[in-house]
Amino acid sequence: MSERHVFEYALLRVVPRVERGEQFNAGVVVYCRAKTFVAARTHLDEAKLAALDPHADVAGVRAALRAVEGVCHGGEAAGQAARDDAGRRFRWLVAPRSTVVQPGPVHTGLTRDPAAEVERLLDLLVR
Repeated sequence: MSERHVFEYALLRVVPRVERGEQFNAGVVVYCRAKTFVAARTHLDEAKLAALDPHADVAGVRAALRAVEGVCHGGEAAGQAARDDAGRRFRWLVAPRSTVVQPGPVHTGLTRDPAAEVERLLDLLVR
């Protein structure tokens, strides 16, 4: 069997109206230092978004979620943070913000396959 590695993850939450504090999970960010791995996967439930705020900017929320995925993927198109190492990108993404897309608390676990962990957590906690 392959070795298990510590990983960290945080949920991405959509808070359509920050002043009300209502939220729902729309993605997950996973970081595994041992594998120099960081990735995010998102899934926006538009029905939930409309239930919390019928006037929400769906395109804006989708763009914010895509931006998180882009920072994880890296490259010039994702901006300055995407040029940092995997750990710095993860820390930047999970820093608290007062925006419509917010990171939740960081949790830890053990995994043999961080990429599979991203999908497992998305299915378990978001979809």
